[in-house]
Amino acid sequence: MCIAAFIWQAHPLYPLLLLQNRDEYYNMPTKALAWWDVDGCEILGGRDEVAGGTWLACSRQGRVAFLTNVLELHHLSGAKTRGDLPLLFLKSTKSPMEFADQLLTNADQYNGFNLIVADIATKSMVYISNRPKGEPIHIQQVSPGLHVLSNAKLDSPWPKALRLRKSVRQMLNKYGKNEVNVKEMIEKLMKDKVKADKSNLPGICALDMEFNLSSIFVEMDTPQGICGTRSTAALTIRASGEVSFCDKYLEKGAWFEKTINYHIQNETSDFSEVI
Repeated sequence: MCIAAFIWQAHPLYPLLLLQNRDEYYNMPTKALAWWDVDGCEILGGRDEVAGGTWLACSRQGRVAFLTNVLELHHLSGAKTRGDLPLLFLKSTKSPMEFADQLLTNADQYNGFNLIVADIATKSMVYISNRPKGEPIHIQQVSPGLHVLSNAKLDSPWPKALRLRKSVRQMLNKYGKNEVNVKEMIEKLMKDKVKADKSNLPGICALDMEFNLSSIFVEMDTPQGICGTRSTAALTIRASGEVSFCDKYLEKGAWFEKTINYHIQNETSDFSEVI
């Protein structure tokens, strides 16, 4: 499970400001934030070393994609890996809406997903979901403003989503039109371990499981091992084309931090990296 809060085309400095927690088993092999090649396209993000996909990544050309799973009781055996979906968009030249239309033909081959794809240059962002099961794929142009994506539809009023939305709005109001301190936002907002009242949970899976997943920052024991928030990312893209990708991640019991900065530009230009 994951949760993301983002402000899209509604801040004077940032066309996109995104915060995301990725929840996964602690023993799942994962490659930290880095540039990597996908069929000739340079992509920046973390990587699932088992299935090879990603949950959040961006390209040099100013394309961004991020993903959350849909909380559901039953899963499709032999389904395609959802982590491939962001990669398919990033290496594509299709617009976000064209890419969404292309998914109409095979969205049912994946377990439940929420996918956001965006192109900064054209100011286009699209939300795609293949749930509820049995219904047509949901495609929605994302409007300017503050949005939260958890493990239901975009902006669904789940307790953790409402809590994060309120916290992000309060902090954005504190900064006003000035530069945002994303590291402060990570520490104060994305490490929130407060759980929801059990009476407000969606009632999809076992109550204890939903309760353990109801905080913004997750920590839980399962029969398959410890599961919880493995990384917190902050991605900012300025109107000038400057991109900053900060990732705080858990590896072998210790937390590390890595930041990579670059400028949206063409293939012949340089980019800088700060670790």
